[in-house]
Amino acid sequence: MSNVLLLASKSKARQQLLTEAQIPFEVIEQDVEEKDCDWGLPLVQLVEQIALHKMNHVMLPACQEGAVLYVLTADTLSQDPDGTIQGKPVDRQDAIAKIKTARNGARLATGFCLDRKIYEDDQWKIDRRIVHTITADYIFDVPDNWIERYLDNSQVYSSSNAIGVEGYGGQFLKQVIGSYSTIVGLPMYELRQALDELGFFKELQ
Repeated sequence: MSNVLLLASKSKARQQLLTEAQIPFEVIEQDVEEKDCDWGLPLVQLVEQIALHKMNHVMLPACQEGAVLYVLTADTLSQDPDGTIQGKPVDRQDAIAKIKTARNGARLATGFCLDRKIYEDDQWKIDRRIVHTITADYIFDVPDNWIERYLDNSQVYSSSNAIGVEGYGGQFLKQVIGSYSTIVGLPMYELRQALDELGFFKELQ
C-alpha cells in the first residue's frame, strides 16, 4: 500500500484535488472530536493542532513487518476580520450568517499532517512527519437573492465558513490573495513538495 496515499478525510473537495493531481489515494477513517482541541489558539496553530489530533486517531490496518504507509490528515478554518474563527456551519441559518460575513473578506488556513509510517513490532511507527499550514485571504460575495440557490447547489455544510469555492460556488469568489487550492481544502503545491520529500513518488515508479 506504500504507493497509495491514505487520506483521513471525507472531504469531497480534497478528494477531487488529489484526483485532478493524479495522486493515487484511498479514504480511511479517523475518529476525532475537533471540539477537544484548544479553540483559543491562533488560527494557524489551531488548524495544525486539529490535523495532528486527527493523525493520532487514524484507523490503520495491521500489516507485515516493514510495511510502509503514507497517511494524510488536514483541516481548514476561516477567520473573520474581527478575529472570530469559523468552522463548518451547524445549520442553514448559521450558514447564511457565515456567508454574509464572508462578503467583508476573511483569512483562511489549511493545515496538513503527512506521515510516512513503518510497521514494526506489531505497530505503526512514525518514520518521518511533515506538518505545514498555508494561509490565504479571500472575499466571497453571494448576493442576498442568490443565497438560497447557493445553499441548494453547494456542499456548504462540509465547508469551513460555509464557503465552497469549487463547482457552483466558484462564481461568487470575488478575490483570492494566496493559494486557491488552500481555500478549496489542500495546499497542493506544498503537499506535492512534502510527498516528494518523503519519497512517495519514488514508491510509484
